[in-house]
Amino acid sequence: MYLEGHMLATSRAGTFNFMNLLRAAVEGAGWRVEWHETGAAARHAAPMLDGYALYHMEAPTHDRALTFRRAYHYPFWQIEPVPQRWRFRVAQRRFDPDGIDPRTARHFVNSLRNRVMSGPEPSRCDTVLVPLQGHIRRCRSFQTMSPVQMLEHVAATGRPTVATLHPGESYDSADHRALERLAARHPNLRIGGDTMRILRECAFVATQNSAVAFHGYLLGKPAVLFGQIDFHHIALNVADIGATRALQQAETHAPDFDRYLFWFLQENAINAGHHSAGACILEQMRRGGWPI
Repeated sequence: MYLEGHMLATSRAGTFNFMNLLRAAVEGAGWRVEWHETGAAARHAAPMLDGYALYHMEAPTHDRALTFRRAYHYPFWQIEPVPQRWRFRVAQRRFDPDGIDPRTARHFVNSLRNRVMSGPEPSRCDTVLVPLQGHIRRCRSFQTMSPVQMLEHVAATGRPTVATLHPGESYDSADHRALERLAARHPNLRIGGDTMRILRECAFVATQNSAVAFHGYLLGKPAVLFGQIDFHHIALNVADIGATRALQQAETHAPDFDRYLFWFLQENAINAGHHSAGACILEQMRRGGWPI
């Protein structure tokens, strides 16, 4: 196990629930766990060591390594052979709501929403929320266009539009100038605001692949995706139908949010609060090629 900082300390101390479950599962299968602090030197040495390696949100270093990360909300996790979410197994699967009981899904979503997004009932105004991420002036391989171009498409609809900046990203002076020029051309565009408050009130979310759109599903908010991600199944995807059509359809787009969230989290992730967690951990490891 290659972990960083607080996650490593709590895992060693036995106070990290998911790591406790993982350790019990692999030791129950006859394996043993070693804790290592991740870093450049450790990653460089890993392929030369015996056994199998598991990283947290880092690219695997060799063909006996996998990576894991939280599936947006605790206590849900995913173990995968690749770090890009749009390449995860769930991203390749077909969502079929017919096999999911709607009452079970509704209860699941209500419980999750009350725990992670409690607050007043969501409303629906005309505003489009555009949660920006990083590298806003560059179009990367998983995107249909740059974030600045995306924002221009949304603002050009004439709808009230709010673009919020990611607190964990760094924006340089050229980024800010690009946003200022857009706001000057489009009086309906505002830069900055409380993302989660706006999410509760907005009409829909337009983004490359921000987790804010996934959180919006819990509030019944449709999403227009300009990039690839694992929760694309019920979104309007620009890569498939184009930006103009996707933005036009967003107002009336009404997928089955409850059954989708149940399918995505309960049926395609590891629920560390469920009795099946250990078996699911081993199943995802085997899917990743581990002989456990």
